[in-house]
Amino acid sequence: MFWEKNYDFLAIGETTIDAFIRLKDASVHCNINNENCQLCVDFGAKIPFEFSKEIPAVGNGANASVSASRLGLSSALIANIGKDDNGKKCKKSLQKDGVGTEYLKINTDKETNYHYVLWYESERTILQKHSDFHYKMPAINKPKWIYLTSLGDNSVGLHNEISEYLDKNKDVKMAFQPGIFQIKWDREKIKNIYKQTEVFFCNVEEARTILSTEEHDIKKLMEMMAKLGPKKVFITDGIKGAYAYDSESNNAWFMPVYPHKPYERTGAGDAFASTVIAALALGKTLEESLMWGPINSMSVVQKIGAQEGLLTRKQIEDYLKKAPEDYKPQKI
Repeated sequence: MFWEKNYDFLAIGETTIDAFIRLKDASVHCNINNENCQLCVDFGAKIPFEFSKEIPAVGNGANASVSASRLGLSSALIANIGKDDNGKKCKKSLQKDGVGTEYLKINTDKETNYHYVLWYESERTILQKHSDFHYKMPAINKPKWIYLTSLGDNSVGLHNEISEYLDKNKDVKMAFQPGIFQIKWDREKIKNIYKQTEVFFCNVEEARTILSTEEHDIKKLMEMMAKLGPKKVFITDGIKGAYAYDSESNNAWFMPVYPHKPYERTGAGDAFASTVIAALALGKTLEESLMWGPINSMSVVQKIGAQEGLLTRKQIEDYLKKAPEDYKPQKI
């Protein structure tokens, strides 16, 4: 039966279609600290755009599963789609990338998620609408890694099922990259998920939200996050770079970005996190994995969407060979 397969990488999350709209006449307004920026267009006007592009089978979980597959791991995705043309597009796209789709749940009464991405300069603003799917853990065997990421607001029950599965299968490792709803939930709702997480990923702003703190020292943020349970914590800080903390050795590192000029930033975080886990699954050390992540992020943000720029293992290794001398983890 299909559930007898042991995948290297099993993502649990969402898949959607992103419709990119490249804006031409817009502006961005920020506060004095260059924060809380707002995208502005003329109200009530006809707004010209340069072009649009529809990209199927994206979303945090789908992006991670495709990333792992391209890096040479056997990969599958647990997600929901509708019984519609968009669901068929997503399934076909995942299969084309070698991702196992036997765990895709087809909902006859729901529509496949569909997002609009307003793209201006190198940044994007995403208009999201999530279908109210019923979440249920399918029968699975023993993947090497579970990669848990963004799910709907009504998915707490699925998190409990995942926790129960991990209790019974302690040799299965889990990475956790929370999405919008998981970040805003009270930590107590999914406290066992945090405790069972081997490797955790988020950005600086998300860490502060989860921890209910204004702490600006990223090393302290990582230590605080580790106290919730994760053994290894990775926090990204956009173009400033990324940080990692190993609670078992009490070591922390800063990792600079791989030099590049971004074109469109969608999927950078997914590429970083999934590549780090893929590298760990391939037997790389934490420091080696920390060098892999930014390379895939660099490649992704030079293409449209979250998947076109995802690299193979050989391509990442080629970039490492020609990396600048200072492209390496720095202990902090």
